[in-house]
Amino acid sequence: MKKTTHPSYHARRNAARIALTTTLDGWSLSYGELEAASNQGAHLLRACGLMPGDHVAVLLENHPGYLPFFWAVQRSGLYFTPISRHSTAEEVAYILRDCGARLVVSSAALREVASELRALAPGVAHWYSLDEPFGGYPSWPLAAATKPVTPIADETSGFNMMYSSGTTGRPKGIKLPFAPQPIETIPPVMQAFSRTFGFDEQTVYLSPAPLYHAAPLAFSTTVQRFGGRVLVMDKFDAEGFLQCIEKYKVTHTQVVPTMFVRLLKLPPEVRARYDISSLRCALHAAAPCPVEVKERMLAWWGPIVYEQYSGSEGNGVTLIGPEEWLAHKGSVGRPLAGRIHILSEEGHELPQGEPGTIFFEGVRRFEYHNDPDKTREAFNAQGWSTIGDVGYLDAEGYLYLTDRKANMIISGGVNIYPQEAENVLALHPKVADVAVFGVPNEEFGEEVKAVVQPVDMALAGPELAAELIAYCRDKLSPIKCPRSVDFEAQLPRQENGKLYKRKLRDRYWGERKSRII
Repeated sequence: MKKTTHPSYHARRNAARIALTTTLDGWSLSYGELEAASNQGAHLLRACGLMPGDHVAVLLENHPGYLPFFWAVQRSGLYFTPISRHSTAEEVAYILRDCGARLVVSSAALREVASELRALAPGVAHWYSLDEPFGGYPSWPLAAATKPVTPIADETSGFNMMYSSGTTGRPKGIKLPFAPQPIETIPPVMQAFSRTFGFDEQTVYLSPAPLYHAAPLAFSTTVQRFGGRVLVMDKFDAEGFLQCIEKYKVTHTQVVPTMFVRLLKLPPEVRARYDISSLRCALHAAAPCPVEVKERMLAWWGPIVYEQYSGSEGNGVTLIGPEEWLAHKGSVGRPLAGRIHILSEEGHELPQGEPGTIFFEGVRRFEYHNDPDKTREAFNAQGWSTIGDVGYLDAEGYLYLTDRKANMIISGGVNIYPQEAENVLALHPKVADVAVFGVPNEEFGEEVKAVVQPVDMALAGPELAAELIAYCRDKLSPIKCPRSVDFEAQLPRQENGKLYKRKLRDRYWGERKSRII
């Protein structure tokens, strides 16, 4: 691995080069300052007793200290687990307990939830704030400032450990086996992306999404490996996004289709106001993009819109460029890494054009932390892996998705697993049975819907719907809860207890159901 693929190289080569800018206030950090902060952080992690293979978790907004802390963890050989800032205290604590986090970093903005965690996750040894101290969270910057700015003696590369969902509805950690390797090591998929998009010191990458998601974190850190400048928005704003492109001469960005929808809803005169000619690549992923939306974006931005399909597991990835997409509308492309197989339920290879489960061959091995059964289900006898999505290949090897993991909802690019809401609502005394799934939403692609079989059908109506939504929101973060509730006298279940959720869901999608990806 080249020694040039790490921020430390660029700090030695050009310490004054800007590594990071927060667009809300224009605050910037140079590569020299990033190197010093990450080295000091690595020394503090060692002083806390953390050694390669240990786990660290962060509960943060798009904080200025997010990426410097990430690089301290990365060069210390630790597992880095980011957690959604919208999670409840119990949801965060479950992940902390499950991953065995030994150190947690949060911020003053999230102190309300963070303050509850110490009692809920007693196994965590160290708690820090990236801001001023609060409630048992001493200041990380103040503690790190006492440490050396030179590298620790035992540097080795760490790993991201993102959390997805298990069959029980609880999140599952996606874990790579720990093995010592140089800090310059890049995950194979990100190596492929960096070659395709030409990341270098002239790259200006705009990240409008939360860094606790897999793709924004992966692309931001990969750009910094090659000496580019990363711009982080605190949250997406359509006109503000265009302003940033013009102001900073952005060359690359990664978005979700909901952002395209909001951009297209801007008045024509606003869209025409900003010079976006510096933009060379806009990569979208994470959720279905309606064909008409993508056509309008290509008409506006030109042939710079790319599409990626992958999962947090990183077991495979496809990519399709603008010209290819115009010739294969609806496709998510061909493999950027590995080889695709479409298999029947019996495990047989299916012919072109026939949909089946998507398996990837020849890419990385992963496991679901603390869930060996789910890990085994993800791999077949040949060692190929799947995340449960369904699709087909055309004669040229382009992949088309016809369904997603059985029940997952993708709203505004965020993965939502309905089992959690179902588990909560099923315990309500007025609920006999419940199904939660995604229904169409013009802006977000999908929104969460609950269909409830009440104990007494006479109670069905707006008051009970409001009561159930409030009950769910008291237990889970709002994004996981239904935005609306409908009622049925009897939900369609098999004799073995399996719910025919598709029968319910198809009523809402109608002719659009074939476009669910």
